Amino acid sequence: MTWRDTLQKKLFRWHDDGDGTISLGRRRIFILPSAAGLLYALTLLVMLLAAINYRLALGHALTFFLAALGVVGMIHTFRNLYGLRLKPLSAAPVFVGEMAEFTLRVSNPTPEARPDLNFALAEQPIRTIAVDGLSEQKIQLTLPARQRGWLTLPRVRLRSRYPLGLFTAWSDLHPRLRCLVYPQPLPQPLPAHASGADSSGGNQPQGQAEFAGFRPRQASDPLRHVAWKASARGGPTAPLLIAQYHDGEENCWQFDWQDCPPEADHEQRLSILTGWVLVAAAQGWTYRLQLPGQRIPDGQGEAQRLRCLQALALYPA
Repeated sequence: MTWRDTLQKKLFRWHDDGDGTISLGRRRIFILPSAAGLLYALTLLVMLLAAINYRLALGHALTFFLAALGVVGMIHTFRNLYGLRLKPLSAAPVFVGEMAEFTLRVSNPTPEARPDLNFALAEQPIRTIAVDGLSEQKIQLTLPARQRGWLTLPRVRLRSRYPLGLFTAWSDLHPRLRCLVYPQPLPQPLPAHASGADSSGGNQPQGQAEFAGFRPRQASDPLRHVAWKASARGGPTAPLLIAQYHDGEENCWQFDWQDCPPEADHEQRLSILTGWVLVAAAQGWTYRLQLPGQRIPDGQGEAQRLRCLQALALYPA
């Protein structure tokens, strides 16, 4: 942390706001003239000097009237933020390369509307909302998810220049909110073995298998599993089809770290395993995940999918 960051942290009272409600009181709001406000003040100074030099009574009246208007605008700018309450809500998990959304709830306990509320986050575009009196509104702040693991919401600056734009009032917020980022799925053929599945890695189990229908081909399905005749009947624009079979017994796929291509590095292996988990979850299969030093037992459904994806997201680098 540089000396400038340290100075700003002490001056503007940067601290962790936790996961509770943040109330904007007098000690949380700062206000300074904007560029337009400084130009406005300079114009008033010139008008005052001219009124004094030429002894213009109307010039004095106009100058002080405009100065009073600026003071009133400053008060309204401060009151546009004063008393607001903000509550961190949630952040849904995403995959690397997607945009993480952090949801905040902004509550206005007063009957006066609060327009022109600007939320600035890192290098992202400013989000602007307006909250009516005695109401609340949700706002989603987005950040790019560039690496797997936990993505913590950084400091958020809430500011306003309502109503005249002559002053900028702001408050720095740091709610405790984080988003889980899964590895980016990497399409690869399914592993060449599965418990209860044939050694070729297809969807047809051993024994007397019965035809169960067709499904569209996934990116991870090898071309040798395509039902070419059935796909051709659908025409040139129809998707390729994969034949599915079942034998009345539950088949369990095993996705093992060692099944990944040997040339794949650490992160690529996690991405390949993520792709396999998504395919198995989409097909409703039973599967297990084997990582060095960690094993997710057999399961299926949404709970198993989330359990495996979380393990992959938080696996040590």
